[in-house]
Amino acid sequence: MADEVKVEAAAAAETPVEGAPKENRAPRGDRRPHGKDGKGPRRDGKRPDRRDEPKEYEERVVFINRVSKTVKGGRRMKFTALVVIGDHKGKYGFALAKAAEVPDAIKKASEAAKKNTYKIHLVKGNTISHEVVGKFGACNVYLKPAPEGTGVIAGGPVRAILELAGVQNVCSKVYGSRAPINIIRATNQGLNSLKSYKAMKELRGKE
Repeated sequence: MADEVKVEAAAAAETPVEGAPKENRAPRGDRRPHGKDGKGPRRDGKRPDRRDEPKEYEERVVFINRVSKTVKGGRRMKFTALVVIGDHKGKYGFALAKAAEVPDAIKKASEAAKKNTYKIHLVKGNTISHEVVGKFGACNVYLKPAPEGTGVIAGGPVRAILELAGVQNVCSKVYGSRAPINIIRATNQGLNSLKSYKAMKELRGKE
């Protein structure tokens, strides 16, 4: 009696039920191959991480501020982000962007900074070629070359732009306005006015 019940249960399990959905899965032999060539999932079950790819520029957020605009319906709150980028090889850029959320503002500023880059020439010891004073509005930034091993002696905004540009030994001092964007622009003006050793010798009449 027990054997007959088992046979009937097995037959019922093999009999398809009317109205039941059919499986569309392909046979195991017809499945797409696994691997890292993009034709199938990885064997370890992990997706490739794009964050491990080397970036062309390093980004640094210098300043974030909340701003508001008063309109007829009330106040509209937004965020501004000041971002500096650089490759540590003499190339750098900066931009200020505004958005409704902080991540969006940072992303917009980074994209704008990549379209507005500058190039400076570093001399022996990864420092600047001569003393210079950068000016923008009411802000003055004094930059002075330093011997190897000194490091970057500078405040927040000035340090960000110098380190990302690749300057490793320099002394600086900020006079006047302390607004981060004005300090960045004054520093940029000073770096862009740098001249080579040969040009400075010609100006001083030593060559």
